[in-house]
Amino acid sequence: MPFNIPNLLTWFRILMIPVFIAVFYVSGDTLSAHNKHLIGTLLFVAAAITDWLDGYLARYLNQTSAFGAFLDPVADKLMVTAALIVLVKLGLVDDIIAFIIIGREIAISALREWMAQLGSSKSIAVSMLGKVKTTFQMLAIVLLLYHEPVLTISTEMLGTLLIYIAAILTLWSMVYYLMLALPQITKKTQEGN
Repeated sequence: MPFNIPNLLTWFRILMIPVFIAVFYVSGDTLSAHNKHLIGTLLFVAAAITDWLDGYLARYLNQTSAFGAFLDPVADKLMVTAALIVLVKLGLVDDIIAFIIIGREIAISALREWMAQLGSSKSIAVSMLGKVKTTFQMLAIVLLLYHEPVLTISTEMLGTLLIYIAAILTLWSMVYYLMLALPQITKKTQEGN
């Protein structure tokens, strides 16, 4: 495992996950609900920033590595999963929405792994649809974690709308990736018979 700045940022993001979760389990006497939401939001935003920063630095410093390419998306998925589970626990996200988003991430990760074994990983590379889905998802999570009005705008209502849009885009992107992989799946199935 190469120790470089991008990989250290990714490890930092992973280490932030238990801290992020712990914030919401601290007693109300220690941290008010407002402070829990504020600190949780700031930690999630910091994780999102380090996600962008580690990728940028890996390219800029020419410190890309196979290990970093593996660990970075794992860190992202773990943080998003932790945030969704916290939001479900707080009653701010429906469990079915969290299941759709987390389930899609597991399914597409498995599909990418299988396609890589077949030598066809480029056929299901990240698409613009996946990036749009991620943008809606991250904005929704930030708004729902903050959970307090901003300039009379209900972050809960806007966050809920965006998480539903993210769930629809999640299903759409999953179907899109499956359709891209279908020729290889069909070919492999026919070879197996």
